[in-house]
Formats: sequence, structure tokens, C-alpha cells
Amino acid sequence: MIQFFYENLPESVHADYKKWLEDIILSEGKKLGEINYIFCDDEYLLKVNQDYLQHDYYTDIITFDYVKGKTISGEIFVSLQRISDNASTLSREYEEELRRVLAHGILHLCGYKDKTEEEEQLMRSKEDHYLAKYNN
Repeated sequence: MIQFFYENLPESVHADYKKWLEDIILSEGKKLGEINYIFCDDEYLLKVNQDYLQHDYYTDIITFDYVKGKTISGEIFVSLQRISDNASTLSREYEEELRRVLAHGILHLCGYKDKTEEEEQLMRSKEDHYLAKYNN
């Protein structure tokens, strides 16, 4: 089950994204466990980054992986404020950037990394693939 939660923000993410995210998981040959998206602002996610990862910088997403075998579970923290800023900086629509980040978190849970240039290229390719599927 995929659930959306909001920390100090009004509900604003479309529930129809849940089916699309479930389809990504199934397309990757995985099973859906429990995934919680926690939507927040920059300051909330900065605190999570500092407290749990000892990183002192803003980010758009942090994924905590609770995957067991092929069952995908985790908590995915998303800064809607950072997504909005990134969309402006990258000249993208907000909703497209939001979908990219939502897919990015799922892909991490499916085992994809983005630490090296090669890993990042594969991650971007997968994101583009699933974004195109959403738009069809």
C-alpha cells in the first residue's frame, strides 16, 4: 500500500499517482509492501538529513529502505518546496518534476543507485521511461 502524509503542509499531491507508482514497482519485477511518502518543506527535510544521515544540506528527497527480498517497503521524504525551486531552475513543469522525484524514490527502493555517473545515467533513463508511461 502506498500512502501520502503531510508535515506542516496542506494535502496537494494527486492520489492518482499511487496507481502509476504501483505500476513502476510491478514493471521492475517487485511486489508492493508498505510505502509512505512524507511530503514536507525544506526545513523539515534538512532536519531529517542532519539527524539521520549527518548531512547538512537541502535535498528534494530522502529514501529509507525497508525492502525485504522482492517486497518493496520504505519511507520517502519529499520536500515540495525544493521540487518547486528545482522545477523553476530546470525550466520544467512542477508536476513533471514532482513525478520524477516520486519515481526516483521508488527506483531507489527497487535497487537503483545514483552515486556514480553510470548509475545516475541509468536512474535518469528509468525515470524518463516511467514518466513517458505516465503521460500515455
